[in-house]
Amino acid sequence: MTSAKTKKKQDLLNEPVSSTLKNMTIPMILGMILLMTFNLVDTFFVSLLGTQPLAAISFTFPVTFTVISLAIGLGIGTSAVIAKTLGKGDVESARDSATVAMLMTAIIVALISLLGYAFSKPLFSLLGAKPSLMPLINDYMDLWFLGSIGLIGPMTGNAILRASGDTVTPSYVMGGAGLINAVLDPLFIFGWGPVPAMGIKGAAIATLVSWAFGMIIILYILGVRRQMIHLKLPHLDVMKKCTREILHIGMPAAFANMLTPIAAAVMTAIVASYGETAVAAFGVGSRIESIACLVVLALSMTLPPFISQNLGAGKMARVEEAYGVTSKFVMVWQVGIYLVMVLVAPFIAMAFTNDQEVADIIKLFIYILPLGYGLQGIIILTNSSFNALHKPMAALALSIIRLFVFYVPLAYLGSKLFDLNGFFVGALLGNLLMAALSYHLFTRQFAEPECLTESKPS
Repeated sequence: MTSAKTKKKQDLLNEPVSSTLKNMTIPMILGMILLMTFNLVDTFFVSLLGTQPLAAISFTFPVTFTVISLAIGLGIGTSAVIAKTLGKGDVESARDSATVAMLMTAIIVALISLLGYAFSKPLFSLLGAKPSLMPLINDYMDLWFLGSIGLIGPMTGNAILRASGDTVTPSYVMGGAGLINAVLDPLFIFGWGPVPAMGIKGAAIATLVSWAFGMIIILYILGVRRQMIHLKLPHLDVMKKCTREILHIGMPAAFANMLTPIAAAVMTAIVASYGETAVAAFGVGSRIESIACLVVLALSMTLPPFISQNLGAGKMARVEEAYGVTSKFVMVWQVGIYLVMVLVAPFIAMAFTNDQEVADIIKLFIYILPLGYGLQGIIILTNSSFNALHKPMAALALSIIRLFVFYVPLAYLGSKLFDLNGFFVGALLGNLLMAALSYHLFTRQFAEPECLTESKPS
């Protein structure tokens, strides 16, 4: 029993930095490989229905990412508060925060999704969707909005486990949910036996079933197996205190995360001026990006609890070392990923479409944007590290600067000067400038110890 726990839960305060991060990240990568198939598998099977359904689901990406980013942002606040509390050795307070986080996230996500459901038509019209695509978009999003409450299990529950140093269990939960989605997608989309073909609506149902599985499993693990949440609500004063602490980090983090799909919506609107084929190709490229940046995304989930626990324990030298090690690693790793993607670009394009124009734009995407994924990794890790240090406003400021000073404006300018080629090159240049700024600002603070903490929420 002890050895099993040791394998699942790392000592974030005392074990060597590099090996600890590696042991935490590898299970996350394995789980995320399947988790990322949620949207990639949806995209692949929907692409078999034709260009119009592929364009329709591409228009949903910014909206679904907004809700998911909200849940992830609240998970960031949850993880930062719980990990810092555990670093101080206060287990009971950590349990209070975990309980409040699950309830609070469920309420907030439900409210946002109900708003999305109520204003679905004007929302997608604003994104540039043509009336001919609206029935397909509604088939997918009506179900997605109503079932999005299931997000709280995979997102917030896994954040609680990671805060304690356990990344193995979240990887199992994510992997299991991703596998269920991959199996149910073709069944519900194309039908088999007594199951009717439901087209794009079937992709939404498969996703909802996989979320329900994740939520049930994570609630059992947290409430029964690990006893990391209370089975009844804490006292009202405790709930207020925990809510303030989580929202102090969680809301700026959620807003920063929501800026990414908002920027993606603007980018999609720019691409939409080049036609449905360009939107379809851009949607595929965005899904491929999730897989190509898998290691970076895994590190962005394992690095923050490491930083927050060491912040709570006052071990800032380990924080500085962790940031430096991960930054150097992602730069080297993503260069290797880029070279592989360039070699297989024609095969990737062929796998997603038979339309030559769509395939050509997919290849153009791959030849340019992934060159900057290492730089993008620096940006992502810097933002997550600032949140872990309980400096959410610094992370939010960097997100605003990245997306709306560099990334989107330079992509738009490039598109005006050099069409789609310029669009992709402008986005790449935006990542380059922002990565340099992010790295400079984060490393500079270690020469100013008084800047390592923000004022506590009142």
